[in-house]
Amino acid sequence: MLVVLLANVCLPTPHAHTDTLAEEKMPSAGDLVYVRLNQLGFAPGDIKTAVAFSRTPLPDSFRLINAASNKAAFEGRAVPVSGGWGQFAHHAELDFSKFQAEGTYFIELGTGANGTLVKSPNFEIRAGRYAEVPDQLLEFMRQQRCGYNPFVAEACHTFDGRTAYGPQPAGSYLDASGGWHDAGDQLKYLLTTSNATAQMLLAYQLAGASRPEIIYRKERKGDAKGRRSEGVGIGQNTASKIFADRFNHLGQPLANGLPDILDEARWGLEWMLKLHPAPDQLYHQVADDRDHKGFRLPHRETVDYGWGPGSYRVVYFAEGRPQGLKTYQSESTGVANLAGRYAAAMALGYQIWKDDRLGKNSPGQHGFAQRLLRAGEEVYAMGQAKEGVQQGNSYGAPYRYAESTWADDMEWGAAELHRATGQARYLRDARRYAEKAAAESWMGRTEAGHYQYYPFMNLGHFRLYDLVDAQFKKQLARYYREGLEASTRAGEGNPYGAGVPFIWCSNNLMVALATQCEAYYRMTGDGRYRKFAAKQRDWLLGRNPWGVSMFTDIPEHGLSPKDVHLFGIAILKRSVRGGLVDGPVYRRVFQTLKGVTIREPDPLAAFQDQRAVYHDDISDYSTNEPTMDGTASAILLWAMQAGKQRQ
Repeated sequence: MLVVLLANVCLPTPHAHTDTLAEEKMPSAGDLVYVRLNQLGFAPGDIKTAVAFSRTPLPDSFRLINAASNKAAFEGRAVPVSGGWGQFAHHAELDFSKFQAEGTYFIELGTGANGTLVKSPNFEIRAGRYAEVPDQLLEFMRQQRCGYNPFVAEACHTFDGRTAYGPQPAGSYLDASGGWHDAGDQLKYLLTTSNATAQMLLAYQLAGASRPEIIYRKERKGDAKGRRSEGVGIGQNTASKIFADRFNHLGQPLANGLPDILDEARWGLEWMLKLHPAPDQLYHQVADDRDHKGFRLPHRETVDYGWGPGSYRVVYFAEGRPQGLKTYQSESTGVANLAGRYAAAMALGYQIWKDDRLGKNSPGQHGFAQRLLRAGEEVYAMGQAKEGVQQGNSYGAPYRYAESTWADDMEWGAAELHRATGQARYLRDARRYAEKAAAESWMGRTEAGHYQYYPFMNLGHFRLYDLVDAQFKKQLARYYREGLEASTRAGEGNPYGAGVPFIWCSNNLMVALATQCEAYYRMTGDGRYRKFAAKQRDWLLGRNPWGVSMFTDIPEHGLSPKDVHLFGIAILKRSVRGGLVDGPVYRRVFQTLKGVTIREPDPLAAFQDQRAVYHDDISDYSTNEPTMDGTASAILLWAMQAGKQRQ
């Protein structure tokens, strides 16, 4: 259910679900004035802006009103922004960054067409505003679990799987149970899981840094010559203010002495270990688009992969060559993309678990850490032997994860292995791969293949930065800056400053862009992109044409996706908090994807544009399907944001 962010329009009941957007009565756009902002709110020191728009000229000033006293707390100028969006020719930016007093506020802007004051929804300014967000996003990750799914309290897909390709006879059994369902479907990919796992582990590490905003900007004592910095072990971590312990390893609501972020990351690590049954073997995908037979509960599988309905599912071996069991073949050329991210995740896991400081509830973790490191080094070697990309596989549909880059992944893997082992060869590799990856990215492009530049930002540059000399630091910073400059120019083409192309999964790009801005600032101390970064962050929480947060049920009393493309909504009518939906796409993308539709009339029609459309509709998988990996990447972003706000 969606409504316009406007005075005198009732907000929906939190966690409510309706079967059709058309049921929500929307006011006519007419000459009304609309205000879009980050619904979750701001920390006192944040850059704080909103966007106002209308069909007619806007007032030239705005006021910030204290919601408790109803008194004006701040007055500012409404600065016109060039360009229009959809039906609206007039936009203005409302900047109240200078105001830092904590409290609950709303924006009051001039008068509307009927002579009444236009008000924004209430929002908060307070320290630590984002501290709870990372754990809220973990709620969606738990809902995506395969093997045991705590959302339905049932074991699912316990027959995974039977092999295709590789050294074993076709149809050989391999235990590939566990992991996460990828999105609204129930496929499982190493391609996305490796990234999700590594980013969650990195989020935990960075949240535990004592001064996260300067973690790379100032040389640590004894580290000026580029020697490795020690990983943050569990006993060293001070991340408890961000990552709590409320759930056990099965995702059940019972504390187990371990932060929930590590329970979740370990769920990914354990599945990844299963996909590497021998030193020279790696499997990369469970199931394929035969899965797309309509919504069903994960423990009530009905799809037949050749071994009977609801039985074994196919498990694909990563051999670095084109694959496809039916109509469509991938364009795979190697395995280095998977191997690099796999190594990064395993090495990060080793850095965290190696000190065996998990306490009485989890003894003997040193052996687990050693397993992780051994697997990471073995798979990294596979990537060196077969440089290139292993793409996702399709069966009867033309869509697949068509990743084309791999040097960035090998750089990240090498950097983390150097941190884990101290071996100079990994540092040499990381530098070589960094130069090969350079600034290659989707940033500045208007088109890209589906997941072509995955994982959408190169964390290898960030993790290598404090390990190298000053000259190479400048080179890494320049790579980041090239992408940020290109994205900044792209943002000048719309009133919101959104710096991404609206291809499929644009919200993943938005998360990556905001994360790269933050990483660049931590590396260099150069704050030139801070305002641009805030616009990308705030877009995800409602500072967009539709006024909608892109995370399910966040914030609790705000406007967020309700009718999402998930089995929980379709069958159980139960929402889950924290899922990042795919996000807006070019109108032509929506019109050309197979099987995408919406109910009519579109209640957000007034706010759509050729440049981007968004629909809170279960039938629109192009814009309203939450993804596991996008959500995990957002955990890293918001852990970095929360860590910054603690200072």
